[in-house]
Amino acid sequence: MESSRQESLIKIAGEVVASPDPGRALRVWREKLSVKQVQLARALKLSPSVLSDYESGRRPSPGVLFIRKYIEALVALDEAQGRVASRLLTPEKSSAILAISEFTHPITASALLSAVKGTVLSGDPSRTSLYGYTVVDSIKTIYALSGYDFYRIFGATTERAIIFTKVGAGRSPLVAVRVSQLKPRMVIIHGPTQTDPLAIELAKKEGLIFALSNAANEDEIITSLRTLTEQG
Repeated sequence: MESSRQESLIKIAGEVVASPDPGRALRVWREKLSVKQVQLARALKLSPSVLSDYESGRRPSPGVLFIRKYIEALVALDEAQGRVASRLLTPEKSSAILAISEFTHPITASALLSAVKGTVLSGDPSRTSLYGYTVVDSIKTIYALSGYDFYRIFGATTERAIIFTKVGAGRSPLVAVRVSQLKPRMVIIHGPTQTDPLAIELAKKEGLIFALSNAANEDEIITSLRTLTEQG
């Protein structure tokens, strides 16, 4: 666990230090790991307003010592919440994963849905920001990935869209998400001519944005998402 934590610290710190806006980069990582500002402020023994000033750039750019303390506290909180950042930072390749990427800037759920020609079946995408996406072959994902392997599809953050291709009616992908400890922000299915009502109900229970992609095929989905990543 210690070596995994160290790898997480190094990877996050490298991205933050290389960023032209370290404060904003810190905030993006906090949001990626779904750690609340008040939680982190408490861990750092700072007021939330002071932490907000650092993240927004209202205070001078944070120094190396502050960045180190911030990231150490962030990773510790992430591990305490059971997300295990190190595991998400190093996804292994799998034939089930057709495409996976992280955004350098948050992308609205509405913009991503537009890119994949998505129709919303449940949830409200208007106020949701995403930090990445994963396109997976639903059959290979459900039958080839299990337990720890399933976590690979979450990349560096759960604040992402997972697009399942080759879907029959939509029930199996939602069941897989339902039983997983980690939950994506949005699930998109591609393939069914008619969506299973149970899939929609499961999405509602999990509080997910659920949509159907009307793209011609998975290649069109992947190409459109890559273009969106370049724009972001």
